[in-house]
Amino acid sequence: MISQQQHQQQTLKILPQQIQLLNLFQLNSLELQMHLRQEMDQNPYLEEINDSRETDAEKFDREAEQDYKDWDEFADNDVPDYNKEYANYFSENNMPERPIVSVADFREEAKRQLALLPLPERIQTLAIYLIDSLEDSGLLAKDLETVADDFSFSCFMTTPEELAVALEVVQSLEPAGLGARDIRENWLLQLKRLKSKRPDVLKAMALVENYYEDFTSRRFEKIMLELGLEEDEFRVVVAFLSKLPMRPIKEYANSISPKDNIVPDIQISLDNDLFSVTVCGISSENFRVSDALQENMKATKDKAALQYLRSKLQSANWILYALRQRNESMMKITKAIVQFQKEFFIDGDITRLQPMILKNIADKVGLDISTVSRLTSNKFADTHFGTIHLKDLFTEGIINKTGEVISNRVIQNALEEVIEQEDKKNPYTDQQLVNILMNRGYKVARRTIAKYRDLLQIPVAQVRAMWA
Repeated sequence: MISQQQHQQQTLKILPQQIQLLNLFQLNSLELQMHLRQEMDQNPYLEEINDSRETDAEKFDREAEQDYKDWDEFADNDVPDYNKEYANYFSENNMPERPIVSVADFREEAKRQLALLPLPERIQTLAIYLIDSLEDSGLLAKDLETVADDFSFSCFMTTPEELAVALEVVQSLEPAGLGARDIRENWLLQLKRLKSKRPDVLKAMALVENYYEDFTSRRFEKIMLELGLEEDEFRVVVAFLSKLPMRPIKEYANSISPKDNIVPDIQISLDNDLFSVTVCGISSENFRVSDALQENMKATKDKAALQYLRSKLQSANWILYALRQRNESMMKITKAIVQFQKEFFIDGDITRLQPMILKNIADKVGLDISTVSRLTSNKFADTHFGTIHLKDLFTEGIINKTGEVISNRVIQNALEEVIEQEDKKNPYTDQQLVNILMNRGYKVARRTIAKYRDLLQIPVAQVRAMWA
């Protein structure tokens, strides 16, 4: 018997335009510029407004100046050519004594190695994205689930399992340890490359692969018993591990690193205790919809061509709208962050950083938490005390002994300072670090110290003593 039934079901759907808007939010200034260039190549309606048009008066002055210069007079100039060339780039007080050597980014080198491998196009695309996601240390800080989610938004759908295959390819590149997710995996990748039959190498590999948690938890007697090592032999293995880099990429303080050439997305200025915020880069005022093509569309009678032109016109209008939404939202979020962290932005003192989570700013500006996350990820702000990453300002808080809530970033910074100043041959234990920080006014538990040590990739006291 045929019957009809009604069901009420609540579903959540996201439109393609919303996905594109989220993707636009995630782009920084340079990525946004490249994205808009590609859109202009594909959409004839989208035009860039050129504000650098020369006026008639400026053109006349320039031509008059050129006519005034005499070639003989210019040729008789005794100023050396190299002096003129350098003067275009450097002040007289800051002339370089030697040529500046360009430093190759390890990501570009990894991509060159990747291009030589016979890989499916899909895996190669994922591997390139993973390389771009690496930290400056060469480690992969994000988990594969997060990377898969971000990549699926920006390109095609993928899974953590498929990314794991691409990650194996990245980890096979030079230098050894590239793409490792922690120190343990970094050491394992380096040890496997050695392929040595030396006893210390084999024991070190067994220790890292099977007893790494025992090693970081100082259960040395258990490790020596399980591996059949005497104390002297164990010290040899630990000494061998100490020579392995804890990070795949070594940072040289004397070199020019690409991270020092960041193009800021936000400008934060301080003038007489008043902060001003400016969104840098491209705005919707830099682009327009072509008026000439709109007139041509009115004269078009071909239905297929008319439908195509209407879709491109709609797309161009939507891009300008999305660009306005991005910049307005970034302005609101940055102003809220500056208001929240006013003491920090005065002089950039990290000890004045207040605990702040994404929800604090999302509630203040009336946006979703995920929107705030995307608009602060990979975004940098230029301030009077340097360039900062907006996402680094979000930290959780801990209550100190006076009852005041302070940022955990402040405690991590204090912990690093104490360990840097310790006696390397007699380092502080975690309990001693607790007491020292307690005297500084930071009330933290021993397990919190251990947690922050792991985040800062600082080994335990016994290991630091062996490595001294």
